[in-house]
Amino acid sequence: MTRRAGRTAGVEGSAPLYGIGPDDEIRAVIEGRNAGIAVYGLGKMGLPLAAVYAARVGDVIGVDVDESVVESLNRGDCHVDREPELPRLTRRLVEDGRFRATSHARAAADAASVHVVIVPTPITDAKEPDLSILDAVVDAVADGLSPGDVVFVECTVPPGTCRDRVVPTLVEGSGLDADEFGVAFCPERTSSGRAIEDITGAYPKVVGGVDAESARIAEIVYGYVTDNEVVRASNARTAEAVKLFEGLYRDVNIALANELGTLADDLAIDVREAIETANTQPFCNIHDPGPGVGGHCIPWYPYFVMSRVTEPTPLLRMAREVNDSMPAFTARIVERELDERETPIDGARVLVLGVTYRPGVEETRATPAGALVGELTHRGAEVLASDPLLDDEAIASFGAEPVALSGLARTDPDAVVVVTPHEEFDAIEWDGFDDVVVVDGRDSVGDTGHRTYTIGSGRR
Repeated sequence: MTRRAGRTAGVEGSAPLYGIGPDDEIRAVIEGRNAGIAVYGLGKMGLPLAAVYAARVGDVIGVDVDESVVESLNRGDCHVDREPELPRLTRRLVEDGRFRATSHARAAADAASVHVVIVPTPITDAKEPDLSILDAVVDAVADGLSPGDVVFVECTVPPGTCRDRVVPTLVEGSGLDADEFGVAFCPERTSSGRAIEDITGAYPKVVGGVDAESARIAEIVYGYVTDNEVVRASNARTAEAVKLFEGLYRDVNIALANELGTLADDLAIDVREAIETANTQPFCNIHDPGPGVGGHCIPWYPYFVMSRVTEPTPLLRMAREVNDSMPAFTARIVERELDERETPIDGARVLVLGVTYRPGVEETRATPAGALVGELTHRGAEVLASDPLLDDEAIASFGAEPVALSGLARTDPDAVVVVTPHEEFDAIEWDGFDDVVVVDGRDSVGDTGHRTYTIGSGRR
């Protein structure tokens, strides 16, 4: 394979960074806006990251496979909803020529010297990490890689991915030796709805390189991206594990809260009150119980670890089982509350409020609402659902009949289950419902005037 000659400083605004000299020379490239950047993946996490890079480090080419997203961004429009600051920042960066989008990853890779990869890494039906999108992007980057380029992986991956998967692919595809370019893992620590705030400094930024030079470059570059501390892990594998451990902690903690929440009736106590009071002790930080755990992070991260180790991981597996069991527990509560009102669940109309996995976030991956709809349907219920963030087609895809927010009471349900407490549900007039059973999964509805059971607190 022919070796690339590489770029020289100033050509297309894409000066090399890896191996060019001491820290002050790297900083001079960045402060002169001579670091050309390609950000691969312009979704809910990728677009905010690309915008911050464009504002603080250098001109950005954003890459996405969705042509409609590319066209929208190049008009200065923002396709990511409910993200403060992002629409205004995106439009300004496009107008200033600091940001543009393309669907041609190979061309973007050829033009850039800093490659930032933030694409989905889901799991398969067999609970194995699916790195196919990451692989495709790395292949494209390899085609355009030049000496002195650096590749920063932000998406979640199993430990060892950068060294054992990304680097060999880049070597094979570029014809370069591994010591001619840099690779570092720099995990996103961002939540939807506050992405700009999180990226620019809400938390320390973690970086870890496959070698010392990669780590040095990542530490310098992200020093411009964030106003917070940059924490340099000893290597990329450790940084990859750090990202996973953050999610594993939450999964195990939520599992504890959920298991405790199922004991409210047996213990004859308000478990939520007990948790809140226990948490006044500074060494205690139990999360809140609920109807399940969703999203593209917490439900998947345990498998990124379990699929790569030979040692048994009983705690991680049990936490997953507990959290995955909560939709079934919620359905059993609905059935029991209906039975005590002498209404069989078989044939009952059950209204589910909230289908997205989190309030205010238009994301349904691994949402517990999906499993709950399935559990209720299996018991013979006629399931309806309402979510202000989703259209009828998205709601119907889970097997529920879509209901508009304005017509909830007119559906005449026998039971209402609150799964995701969107703020729009605060305006529900509960006195419009006739003799309904309410199961509150998140302790969010207050006094409904109806028979109400709150997961973790019991009946009130």
